[in-house]
Amino acid sequence: MLDTRDESIGLFTSNTVKNIIRFLSANIKNFDITPEQWTVLKRLSENDGINQKELAIKAEKDQPTVTRILDILERKELILKKKNKDDRRSFILFITDKGIALKEELSPIIEEIWEAKILTGISEEDLKVYRSVLIKMNENIERS
Repeated sequence: MLDTRDESIGLFTSNTVKNIIRFLSANIKNFDITPEQWTVLKRLSENDGINQKELAIKAEKDQPTVTRILDILERKELILKKKNKDDRRSFILFITDKGIALKEELSPIIEEIWEAKILTGISEEDLKVYRSVLIKMNENIERS
């Protein structure tokens, strides 16, 4: 048993997140997309036609990170940036047909990775408790 909450909860949580990202990265590398890029692409597919600030909020990433990811996704022709007529400093973002095709191909694969590999042997009841604990921890942090 580790001595402090920081070690027993904080470090364990951090290591788990890193392991999940590493595992997902290895399993989707043939699609030429990272988990971080996937998150942004998926959120854009659900909110086509929003600006990068709104997308950053929906993807729960900071704006500089989203801007960098959007540049990569644009080079890969997965998204399209159009100048915002109302604010010349921002762009309106759209997922391309190529982006939609990748999202449709990759979504079931990622779901299968979660179900068959990452969450295997974990009951729905345990997942509900886990989610509930994470929500409560986040509420505590936001309140502080």
